[in-house]
Amino acid sequence: MPFTGAHVSISGGYHDAAKSALAQGGGAFQYFPKNPRSLTIKTYDAMDAQRCAEFCIKHDLRSIAHAPYPTNLAASDPDQVERTITSLLNDLAIAESCGSLGVVVHFGIYKGPDTLQGYKNIIQCLDKTLEQWNGRAKLLIENQAGDHALMGMTFEELSQIRGLSRYPEKIAFCLDTCHLFASGVWSMASEQDWLQKARDTGVMRHLAAVHFNDSAFPSGSRRDRHAVIGEGHIGEQALMRFLAIPEVRDVPIILETPRSEDGTHCEQIKCLNEWMHAAHSPSKQTDRKR
Repeated sequence: MPFTGAHVSISGGYHDAAKSALAQGGGAFQYFPKNPRSLTIKTYDAMDAQRCAEFCIKHDLRSIAHAPYPTNLAASDPDQVERTITSLLNDLAIAESCGSLGVVVHFGIYKGPDTLQGYKNIIQCLDKTLEQWNGRAKLLIENQAGDHALMGMTFEELSQIRGLSRYPEKIAFCLDTCHLFASGVWSMASEQDWLQKARDTGVMRHLAAVHFNDSAFPSGSRRDRHAVIGEGHIGEQALMRFLAIPEVRDVPIILETPRSEDGTHCEQIKCLNEWMHAAHSPSKQTDRKR
């Protein structure tokens, strides 16, 4: 089974979230380790997290956590920076306990006059967090669509931030297809260009997860609105070509799309699995070699 799945709720606990992911036909899942609207520290049930980890091992499930929305690596206010660091360490601890690969965190948003300061803030926040972290779970930096600030859209930025950190071995990447498309980095005319750039900068070498979303708006719109796979502006054929990328094959591929009418992602996960098998079938491999 490929490591495909969707974002699931932890309303019933981490173990129930893993069971829900498997019941939907997934081989992977994503979850918020705590309230997604707050940086408040969560005192979590360690036994529940352990049951989640054991369940994932038993069923060969992969999981990733996603940091709360207020997390901003580029923040300047000292109090907010401290709260962000403390929150990220809490997220990493929960992810580690649940057996997850890491915690997805958005690149960061800085709207001050000196953009360079924003990049410095990100590196400092990462370093202050990771100097206190010795677990296996990594911070997975996600590319941005450009809807809030023109930062974090390019592979050069992602690579530079990791390379300038004092702890690059604790950092990997999560690539969001909708963000990649909405930012304008990916268009139908630039498929090979962006992929080569992603490889040249080392981003694909350190790819740990994919957010697999279609886009409700055209390439270059800088509007982060996810669509059901195959029903947006990226479309089925382009998304299938994305799935054929060798570096994508063995990482968790997570849907963050609207649910189907039954309130689940079952049908979309089934579709995604079929696309994955088709993209990596022997006949497709032969066609690409020709």
